[in-house]
Amino acid sequence: MAHTNSGWGEYSRLVLEQLESLSIGIDALREELQDIKQEMTLMKAKEDRVVELKAWKEKIDEIASPSQLQTKFNEVEDLKVFRTKAVTIFMIVQAITGFILAYNHII
Repeated sequence: MAHTNSGWGEYSRLVLEQLESLSIGIDALREELQDIKQEMTLMKAKEDRVVELKAWKEKIDEIASPSQLQTKFNEVEDLKVFRTKAVTIFMIVQAITGFILAYNHII
């Protein structure tokens, strides 16, 4: 009887060790699951942002394609350069006209 009693004590000790080991494993799995949930939340937020950007791009593409937009940007830049040249030439012509009028007034 003593032999079976000591066997039962050893068996119960092994069972308790296994239960503790399983408890530690379950806790680790819970932590990993929590990390995965956080990562999934971040990925969902990124996915939502991608969906928003995709919708925005589709709206922009309805207005003009990227190549058309680039062409328009280049045309606007050319117009800015032309305006600068035109204003400069106009100022030079006005200055020359002023000098001529002043010279005629002096003579």
